[in-house]
Amino acid sequence: MRRTDRAAARDAGPGWTIDTLRHWDQRIREQVESSGLACFPQEFEICDQNQMLGYMAYAGMPAHYPHWSFGKRFEKLKTLHDVGATGLPYEMVINANPSLAYLMKDNSLCQQILTMAHVYGHNDFFRNNVYFGHTHPELVTGAFKLRAERVRDYIEDPSIGLERVEAFLDAAHALSLQVRRHAFIRKASRAEQEARALRRSQPPRDPHASIHPPAKPVAVDLERVPLEPEEDLLLFIRDHSTYLADWQKDVLTIVDGQARYFLPQIQTKIMNEGWASFWHHRILNALALPQGLHLEFLVHHNQVIRPQPGGLNPYHVGYRLWQHIHEEHGEAALFEVREVDSDVSFLRRFLDERLMRELDLYEYAKRGNQLVVSRVADEEHWRDVKATLLNQVGVSSVPVIRVLDADYDANRTLLLEHAYDGRELESEYAMRTLAHVRRLWGRRVLLDTVMGDERLRLSSEGDPTLR
Repeated sequence: MRRTDRAAARDAGPGWTIDTLRHWDQRIREQVESSGLACFPQEFEICDQNQMLGYMAYAGMPAHYPHWSFGKRFEKLKTLHDVGATGLPYEMVINANPSLAYLMKDNSLCQQILTMAHVYGHNDFFRNNVYFGHTHPELVTGAFKLRAERVRDYIEDPSIGLERVEAFLDAAHALSLQVRRHAFIRKASRAEQEARALRRSQPPRDPHASIHPPAKPVAVDLERVPLEPEEDLLLFIRDHSTYLADWQKDVLTIVDGQARYFLPQIQTKIMNEGWASFWHHRILNALALPQGLHLEFLVHHNQVIRPQPGGLNPYHVGYRLWQHIHEEHGEAALFEVREVDSDVSFLRRFLDERLMRELDLYEYAKRGNQLVVSRVADEEHWRDVKATLLNQVGVSSVPVIRVLDADYDANRTLLLEHAYDGRELESEYAMRTLAHVRRLWGRRVLLDTVMGDERLRLSSEGDPTLR
């Protein structure tokens, strides 16, 4: 489509026009196809600083339901940007079909070329990694718009209103990551759970049954809800609370659906950013850029993948691991790993002792008011440092809370269990979480956990008790 001179001038940036970007996009797509990347159709939108801040506040979505937390995030991002504490991303990419990416108007031509190539790396990852298989990218943009409209309708309803909706969303947001972590593994049906319970109730086979009295089956309550521990907390409350209005159940469905859409991005942050960086580097080198653009590209690329003192740069770690896989296992391995792994399995499989040392990874701990290095990736401790890293990436640092009983003590008390893995809950956050669950459930909530050497039962209504 031809654009008017005025429109073209309005959309132009430093050293480039829309036609210039179309030219480079065509050249990048040729490299993408020849490299074996398999992408959704890609669309780009040019935006200014305020628009980019808005998209960042809304997690990249062009439409979102209103909530005070988004406005708070916008103001925080804007303040940090205005005082120079943080910069803005060169781009943002939406996992959708067609994929949508935002490019900053103030980017130089080299930055636009680099970020378009980076976007195609993300696009390929979104389309082909198994963790994104359930996200229905062809429906994403429309689904977010419809969800936003439904929430706005509840806000504008005089019988509901803004305060009730926002208070309910506060609690739902706080619990939104309490979902099953492996969405592509099919959940057992109620009938299958009952069959398993009946099998478990049968006594084990006794090789000396002829001389022993017959063992009796263990009693099993097939009416219990849930029959097996349930990790989908919001959906369980939606389906089993007797105190929720229809609009509240719908809000839980909305928040849960959006959490499931973003969960794979949390689980693959290091892989995804490393993959996009690996491919933008290869693509731009293959483009044979003019010398001035190539030198600027090297500067920007090194800024993206450089280590962050005191922190973990996912671009740096991911890029180095993809390089390692390519060097040690070949081209085909890149696409195999991209398809099946998450950050945890990616790091567990390929982050070896040599890479740990090259990346200068270490573990730190709090001593008094200071943070000090407690372990480094030397021959003695690198496995410990790696284990600590695996416990922190993705959603590994989010405690797993499971529903055990929706009618504990036969009075509609909700009994939860913390899947203790050696890491204790922070008591303040645990009590806040119980308050949020109670707000949604409508009755008393109990949580079994471990603190110190004691097994405790926390209550939404009082002090913890030993159990």
